[in-house]
Amino acid sequence: MNMGGPITLLFVSAYSGLGGGENVQLNLIRALDRERFRVHLLCPQAGQFTEAAGALGVTVHTLPFRGASAWFVPAVWARLPAVERMAALMQEIGAQVVHSDYHALPYAVPAAHKVSAPTIWNAMGWWFPARRWQRAFFRERVAQIIAITRAVRDRWLARSAHFLPPERVPVLVPGVDVDAFRPGLSGAAVRAQIGVAADVPLVGMIARFQRVKGHDVFLEMAAHVLAELPQARFVVAGENVFGVARDEAYKRAVLERARSDPPLRRAVHYLGFWPDAREVIAAADVIVCPSRFESFGMVHLEAMAMARPVVSMNNGGPAETVRDGVTGFLVPPEAPRALAEKVLLLLRDRALRERMGRAGRQHVLEHFTAAGYAEKFTEIVEGMLWKSS
Repeated sequence: MNMGGPITLLFVSAYSGLGGGENVQLNLIRALDRERFRVHLLCPQAGQFTEAAGALGVTVHTLPFRGASAWFVPAVWARLPAVERMAALMQEIGAQVVHSDYHALPYAVPAAHKVSAPTIWNAMGWWFPARRWQRAFFRERVAQIIAITRAVRDRWLARSAHFLPPERVPVLVPGVDVDAFRPGLSGAAVRAQIGVAADVPLVGMIARFQRVKGHDVFLEMAAHVLAELPQARFVVAGENVFGVARDEAYKRAVLERARSDPPLRRAVHYLGFWPDAREVIAAADVIVCPSRFESFGMVHLEAMAMARPVVSMNNGGPAETVRDGVTGFLVPPEAPRALAEKVLLLLRDRALRERMGRAGRQHVLEHFTAAGYAEKFTEIVEGMLWKSS
């Protein structure tokens, strides 16, 4: 390992929009010790992700390439021109470690191999199994696979015929910046935007428009809540950040459903993209995460760090971060009535909200800080470089 200066770490992402995975990377970048790392980011084009990274002092590069499909053939992708261009960039900046998302991996791994830099794949989902012709690539060419939760690791290995032992895929759950996401911040701007007074019960949701996120489930939950608590209001922040056509169709269907029902039209407010998620969390009394599944769910940690109780589903990552009955509630997926029951319980009991909020903040401080995540990530990186030296 080069002990004479900071490690040059290159993040490679096929995405330039800001979704959950990109925010996880930004949290990590923000928390990394800049005396130990020199951080670069490579994306196929400029966008919200590159802008946010640049604001953190990251050196940003753009190089056109198309994200690989789940059926990529490693030997074919390794010969694509984008690999040579990536390798040239890695050589130019002196990249020592490369961190890649899934859709950039078939380019990043062979490019990094050309400059003798190990590659980390941060596995954020289980839905792209390692096919038979890809298993040698994941087993021998990707230096380190890190899973974002146990659910991701176990489901990915199960779908990939358990071709790797679990100990080869350590779990490193991301953390949140507990100084930025803290109790006491103001949500007045959000309440003013939607015309909701400070004493009106408000339920929030933050998610990009994608069917898996369950905006339609949120609407059904809202309808059940309104039947018993007509004064409740609901706010949704998020957009179709990646511009996917089917996600845009889903968004239109959700918005039309909300407009076509008079109680929902009156009570549910859509903010679109809201630049500061903290203001949405601070404005809400309860944060609801109605996803059909989540590999992780950063908003759960952000809400708990800000002392807001969370109502989510018990499938995937949330079951590993939310303490059911202590920091919030977990219900089965696709169960809007069960969501509504827990939301009503919280809206009607301020003492319970405050108790769960305090417990959530303490839970994050003990287990899910960005600083702790960055330190564990640093240990992995330095261990990889020691092995290769």
